[in-house]
Amino acid sequence: MNTVNDASAAGHVLSNLSISQKKPEAKSNELGQTAFLELMITQMNNQDPLSPQDNTDFIAQLAQFSSVEGLERLNSSFDKFSGNFMSNQALQASSLVGRSVTVPTDTTYLANGGIVSGSVDVPQASSNVQISLYDSSGSLVGQVPLGAREAGEVVFRFDGQYMEVDGELIDWSAGEEPFAPGDYKFDVNANINGEAQSLATSLSANVNSVTLADNGGIILNLAGVGAVNISAVKQFN
Repeated sequence: MNTVNDASAAGHVLSNLSISQKKPEAKSNELGQTAFLELMITQMNNQDPLSPQDNTDFIAQLAQFSSVEGLERLNSSFDKFSGNFMSNQALQASSLVGRSVTVPTDTTYLANGGIVSGSVDVPQASSNVQISLYDSSGSLVGQVPLGAREAGEVVFRFDGQYMEVDGELIDWSAGEEPFAPGDYKFDVNANINGEAQSLATSLSANVNSVTLADNGGIILNLAGVGAVNISAVKQFN
C-alpha cells in the first residue's frame, strides 16, 4: 500500500513539474540599447592603439541610435493613442443614432408624427420671404409667405400640417390631410433690393447610423439627407 502511495505521490510531483515547465522564450533579433553599448565598448577595446577612433564618433553613434529608438517608441505610443482615440470617438458617436441634428441642407425626411426644425439666414432686410415645399417627386405641395423680414436668422418648425414661425402657427394643409411622411425640400426665397434670391437653409434630420472613416473622421448617415461629416453639424437637438 505504501509503495503505491509513494509511486502515486511521485507521479503527482512529476506531473506538477511537467506542468510548471515553461517554454523557452523566443530570442529577438532586434539590437537593443544595451547590446549596442556592449558592441561599442568591445569596439573601443579592440581598436588600433596607434589610430584610435575619435570619441565624437562613438557619441554620434550613440546619439543616433537613441534618436531612432526614441522615434520608434514615440510612433508606437502614438499608434496606441490614435487607436484608443478613434475607438472613443466611435463609441461617443454611436450614442447619436436615433437622435436629431441640424445640418446645412434643403432636404430632409418628415417622419410620421415627427417635427422638422429649420433656420434660414436673411442677409439683408427683405420685403418678402417665402418658403416653398416640394415632395420627393419634385412637385410643389405648399407655399407660405413670411412677409417682410429684417436681416438675421429666421427659425421655423414644421409638423406636416402646421408651420411655426416666430410663435405664429400657419396651416399649410388648408384643411386637408397633413402631408404624408417622406422626403421634402424646403426652398426659401427672399426679395432683396428688388431681386429674388435663394437663401441657404439648415434643417433637422434623424441620425440613422454612424460610420467611422479611414482617416478617423465620423460620418453621420441622416434620413433624407445622406452622409454628412460630423463637423458640418450646427446643432445637436
